[in-house]
Amino acid sequence: MHPNAVRVGEALRSHGVTGEIVVLDDAAPTAATAAAQLGCEIGAIANSLIFDADGAPLLVLTSGAHRVDTGLVARLVGAAKVRRATPEFVREHTGQPIGGVAPVGHPAPVRTLVDTWLAKHEVVWAAAGHPHTVFPTAFDELVRITGGTAAEVE
Repeated sequence: MHPNAVRVGEALRSHGVTGEIVVLDDAAPTAATAAAQLGCEIGAIANSLIFDADGAPLLVLTSGAHRVDTGLVARLVGAAKVRRATPEFVREHTGQPIGGVAPVGHPAPVRTLVDTWLAKHEVVWAAAGHPHTVFPTAFDELVRITGGTAAEVE
């Protein structure tokens, strides 16, 4: 297993998460590709999106069926500007590549918003540190393990 996925697995276990990391046959850089491989609805994919909020990292875990409204998110977190982060910014703050960013396992905690839409699914799937790895979880568990805030982000 990729070292990032091992690190994420350790972080998940430290938070009492029992869902096991699944290694996918193909990379799942988008919610659509992940859903197709897992045989689930696109809305049950928890996209891990890193934004630059006035220079600070912000993780938004959003349903694969949604697009993040950066203006709304900026107001929610009190930032003047929220924009998509560069691949370098993402790796610097998470240690993980775009397409595989997990909710946990980062070098330091990252402020997190969790899309309330994810609560509509009993099981949601999140990336596990690498584009070929995911793990099953639930909305409440994502809020708990990230110390995140439930929010409408669309």
